[in-house]
Amino acid sequence: MELQIIFSTDEPKYMTIYKQIKKQVLTNVIHAHEQLPPKRLLANQLNVSIQTVQTAYEQLISEGFIYTIERNGYYVSEVEFPYSFEDSFEPIVEIEENENPTISFRNGQVDASHFPFSVWTKYVKEHFQSNMMPNAKWQGEAMLRNQIARYIRKARGIHCQPKQIFIFNGTQQQLKVLSQFLKPTAVGIENPGFHRVYYTWKQSQLEPTLVPVDEQGCMVPTVPLNLLYTTPAHQFPKGTIMSITRKGELLQWAATHQSYIIEDDYDAEFRYKGNPIPPLAQLDYQDRVIYFGSFSKTMIPSIRVSYIILPMHLVDSFEQFMQFDKSMVSRLDQVVLAHFMKDGHFEKHIAKMRKLYSEKRQHLIDEIKNRLGDEFIITGDDAGLHIVLHLPDYLTEQQALQKAKSVGVTVDAYSQFQFDRTGETSNKVVIGYGTLSLEQITQGIAAISTVWKSK
Repeated sequence: MELQIIFSTDEPKYMTIYKQIKKQVLTNVIHAHEQLPPKRLLANQLNVSIQTVQTAYEQLISEGFIYTIERNGYYVSEVEFPYSFEDSFEPIVEIEENENPTISFRNGQVDASHFPFSVWTKYVKEHFQSNMMPNAKWQGEAMLRNQIARYIRKARGIHCQPKQIFIFNGTQQQLKVLSQFLKPTAVGIENPGFHRVYYTWKQSQLEPTLVPVDEQGCMVPTVPLNLLYTTPAHQFPKGTIMSITRKGELLQWAATHQSYIIEDDYDAEFRYKGNPIPPLAQLDYQDRVIYFGSFSKTMIPSIRVSYIILPMHLVDSFEQFMQFDKSMVSRLDQVVLAHFMKDGHFEKHIAKMRKLYSEKRQHLIDEIKNRLGDEFIITGDDAGLHIVLHLPDYLTEQQALQKAKSVGVTVDAYSQFQFDRTGETSNKVVIGYGTLSLEQITQGIAAISTVWKSK
């Protein structure tokens, strides 16, 4: 028997021999109990080494395609395969990055161009070797927890101990872990609100109660809840800043019903009018607030480090619950971030970005007023990296999105953050500006003004 083997240039020769013999067996080109050429003969025919042929034969034997008879050679096995074997396969179609040419006013994007990468890289080089091998502690590295405790006391007025702080890799992981730990039967979320939170709870087999938001922030729930998720500092997407009266009402509700409030201090660092707003956790004297913080918006999204601050009475039971878990955040990232904070670079970066985002915000407001006029009303602009733009009666949300897309601009539909469309009607869009330059903001608003103002 002379086997037909055609070599390609992009794989080892033993692999080509193995694959083509296997294919010929499966397609009945060679039949059961036919003898294959001896190793030396096939090696000479194909101009390869005996070892190359032997490696291919051994792989075929291990998978049951051929067998050996001692001192008699190699034979084809009886192979019964229930499916037809294709003679050819579709070539690999590589995935290409979708380089979107549009100007994106999508929310949740930050400006990474001003991040001090050289400083961060210096710390990575200093700590790389000593922090790559050991596994990170599931609670988080002590050094980072200490730095967060110091920062949160100074910046947000929250007096907590490092042992109350636990490190995670994002809001969704934190919600899933808390759901497993607290085992709530009734959870609530602001409506409109974060759709990722809503669907994370749905995936955990929980049906979130929708709690309306008014001009004072998240309203007091009218039904019993174990957990209520809220964004008091800058409600998403509405942009409302929770009033002190509403904070007191929510804290009283939580104490009365023995409920917990999850306070996601979303966008708290970027406030442009007046002093920082005290978080719920600062006012919580009955330990009913679980605080969520994150570094992905204050720094860059690729630094996936977030944290929760638990009431002290939950710490011991949470540690026992999590004792066999592993950290989802690398030890290196945690150590580098801790040094970055300890040496003052984190606060310096936030101050720099607050000034930069304030300039972008004001430029966006000016461009909207100058190019779109008074028919388009801006709200929710006191903090954060997005605004809500109310559309005139002649322009629906969907029309606005489609017309913007036609001139190469993307904005977010406000309605995508509403979980119950029977309530507040949506004739508005959410415009994010974090990642855009002043020039891009001008270009984007100029482009949509040409299609949004035409009735």
